[in-house]
Amino acid sequence: MSALHIRAAGMVTAVGLDCASSAAAMRARLDGFAETRFLGPGGEWLTGAPVPLPRNWIGTKRLAHLAAGAIADVFRKIPKAEADYALILCLAEKTRPGSPVRDADAFVRLLGEVADLPGGIKTHIVAHGRPSGFVALTRARRLLAEGKAEHVLILGVDSYLTTLTIAHYIAEERLLGPDNANGFIPGEAAAAVLCSKSGPLRLTGLGLAREEAFIYNGMDEDGIDRPLRGDGMTRAYDTAMEEANADLAHVEYRISDLIGESYWFKQTALASLRLERGRTAFQDLWSPGENVGNVGAAVVPLMLGMALTATEKGYVPGSPVLVEASADDGACGAAVLHEVRGA
Repeated sequence: MSALHIRAAGMVTAVGLDCASSAAAMRARLDGFAETRFLGPGGEWLTGAPVPLPRNWIGTKRLAHLAAGAIADVFRKIPKAEADYALILCLAEKTRPGSPVRDADAFVRLLGEVADLPGGIKTHIVAHGRPSGFVALTRARRLLAEGKAEHVLILGVDSYLTTLTIAHYIAEERLLGPDNANGFIPGEAAAAVLCSKSGPLRLTGLGLAREEAFIYNGMDEDGIDRPLRGDGMTRAYDTAMEEANADLAHVEYRISDLIGESYWFKQTALASLRLERGRTAFQDLWSPGENVGNVGAAVVPLMLGMALTATEKGYVPGSPVLVEASADDGACGAAVLHEVRGA
């Protein structure tokens, strides 16, 4: 398979309206958590991570403006790429209650108007929530290999700050609050990465798998959850590292979509334990969830943008980096990326 490189990134998050400010804020351990206008289970204002946009847009129009900002951020850096690129749009799962985008085609048209996208742009939709970006990388690599586009823009946009989504996760007792330490903070964001055949970060390995014992699965015979062994993430790690001709001991740092619930920390720890061979040096673990909460389908492009910015600014612990994400339904993905010297 032909090489795919990450060339530029754009972000619109609760801690910054472009990639540079967002990455700097996350590196400085700042967060964008604030009281929202949603009521929590105890009647208090719910904590979330809303993006401070200049106008109070709502619904799909809000998401379109988030996405347009991320796109503009990318093309400010590589303006020539606008001449020939394909768009892969990562969205929330269709099964998520209160999904902010009900009609993907209508959203693409709205995004075209808000972002002033060129007519006839080739657009692909990936609606698998948090791991969508890994499916998008698979498609992007194929598009570049087949010569169907000079560049591929992977764009993730999502929001958990909708009435139905908040109501659902409150009912499921999954939101962080005064009476629930094992929950996540709902957020929103848009992030984009420009993929091409050259750039500072090269994708060297990619793995996709499925975890049978997904969170709150209730799949055992008596209706309780199957025990988590980390099989899915272990397979995703193993596949990505085998393709990259690397092992976990030589991965310098990891970036994970740890949104706050203990399940995801256990999954990451189990995958590490099952693949470690011998003594492993200290391995830093970054997570944007500490700063922007759960941003759903935007998280993989956001993590790739974090890795790219750290590489360009020279504060990476080393190379390669392993990026991971997983979904509530058990979908798991991992990618290994190496720095390209002198790119």
